[in-house]
Amino acid sequence: MSFFKKLKESISTKTESVTNIFKDGLEKTRKGFVEKVSDLVIRRKKIDEEFYEELEEILIGADVGVNTVMDLIDDLRAEVKKRKIQDAAELQPVLSEKLTALLRSEQNNSLNMNKDGITVILFVGVNGVGKTTTIGKLAHRFKNEGKKVLLAAGDTFRAGAIEQLEVWGQRAGVDVIKQQAGSDPAAVMFDAVQAAKQRGADVLLCDTAGRLQNKTNLMEELNKIFRVIQREIPGAPHEVLMVLDATTGQNALSQAKLFGEKSGVTGLVLTKLDGTAKGGIVIAIRQEMDIPVKLVGLGEKADDLQPFDSEQFVHALFAGLIQDAETEEADNEVK
Repeated sequence: MSFFKKLKESISTKTESVTNIFKDGLEKTRKGFVEKVSDLVIRRKKIDEEFYEELEEILIGADVGVNTVMDLIDDLRAEVKKRKIQDAAELQPVLSEKLTALLRSEQNNSLNMNKDGITVILFVGVNGVGKTTTIGKLAHRFKNEGKKVLLAAGDTFRAGAIEQLEVWGQRAGVDVIKQQAGSDPAAVMFDAVQAAKQRGADVLLCDTAGRLQNKTNLMEELNKIFRVIQREIPGAPHEVLMVLDATTGQNALSQAKLFGEKSGVTGLVLTKLDGTAKGGIVIAIRQEMDIPVKLVGLGEKADDLQPFDSEQFVHALFAGLIQDAETEEADNEVK
């Protein structure tokens, strides 16, 4: 069975609406990456040194990451020799297969939920990456699952952050625990945990300040928040999710490395994938960091925040080629 056929079958059991969210959200990356590869295959036809050089440029341009691209090109060279591939068109399914393997992980990328009480999820990351929006969308998802959700407005420094979280709280129909702007974030967290206990909440989603990762006082603030939460709910926070803006590409990877090492991050959220042609950053992050990508933002609607699924991701990228392969197969059957 061809790789594209296998890929289509692997997602056939998944919800069509989710498949469409991935397809729509990754349209820019598909055009900026896969269509360029298809164009290269049509133009070059033959696999030679110039073909590899152009493919390398396309992959680096999609922010797959230089180290990962070098390894991938070496892998493709070995595969071409082994399978005696001469026609460039035969390389497309091989490339798709390799990208799927790079995105797969043995790590569990589902959210860690507390089975015995309140699940506390802490959100970290620099300003402007879509942290508050992500919290609002996740609150919406949990609420739809029938869970009682509370939000904690712990970003007390950024102007408008508390109000922004309140707007999302109203949209999702969940309460926000807050204090005045400039208050001690750890005190907000203490109030939020107490409120979550009193109101029998299932999930507490906590926003935190996002000034630049090289400010040591921010790390001290996060440590204080950790201590307050852990003292009140042993084992919490159950997730520390770092939110990254996919449109910033390699900069997002640098942020993840700097921030991730210092703040006990357990998972990554990649936002704004629909706004960039550089969705390859997901591959770079998967390869260069030992932290799973747990959620991806694929659009502006509340349902566009989705659990990361490597098969859906690759299927969305290669949707056009899968269709072409099916058409070709049908034509051959008619003949």
